[in-house]
Amino acid sequence: MNLKGTVRRYTGQRTYKVVLSGISRELPLVQINPGIYIASDGELILGDVEFLSNAAQLLARKIRKFDIDIIMTAEAKSIALAFELSRLLGRNRFVVARKSAKAYVGDYFSQKVKSITTKAEQQLLLTREELSSLSGRRVCLLDDVVSTGATFTALEGIAKKAGASVVCRAAIWREGPWYTGKDLVYVGVLPIFVTGDSSMANRLQDSSP
Repeated sequence: MNLKGTVRRYTGQRTYKVVLSGISRELPLVQINPGIYIASDGELILGDVEFLSNAAQLLARKIRKFDIDIIMTAEAKSIALAFELSRLLGRNRFVVARKSAKAYVGDYFSQKVKSITTKAEQQLLLTREELSSLSGRRVCLLDDVVSTGATFTALEGIAKKAGASVVCRAAIWREGPWYTGKDLVYVGVLPIFVTGDSSMANRLQDSSP
């Protein structure tokens, strides 16, 4: 896989411009570790209807060939994307793995996950009823951004517990140099930005003009 441009030098810039099918947005750069910054899509994914609709259409074209039964995502950023993508694919239901057990949640199965944007280890969980509903089904794992793939690993663990088949892994963006698998369906790439004294500095592949 070509990783050129996935790591760029941070020189104090405040935003990064993303473009999908002619729709452009400016994402703020936020620091996640000493010397490492990412383009944060939080406000975009949680409220930009035009952008989400466009991204879902692009993903739907690529996912159709997998003949999926249901989409499975993690709480909470990708819920709107999962809804729109399910609608476009003609699926009347999608599954959300929660990050905490509310009072109304009964017996459940959980899987631990640690992503690069969260400081503490988290869990993803489905109720036993939700697990049963996935049995024997063809599942598409969905996230807005895939960086290390840790969330997908946790979701796949749940899907396997349910007896489902993971036939597709999809995201709007592949972020940074970490995820090098060839199985990801995505429509854009987000670079990470590092300072010269960062531990990632030796991976600089700046493709900026």
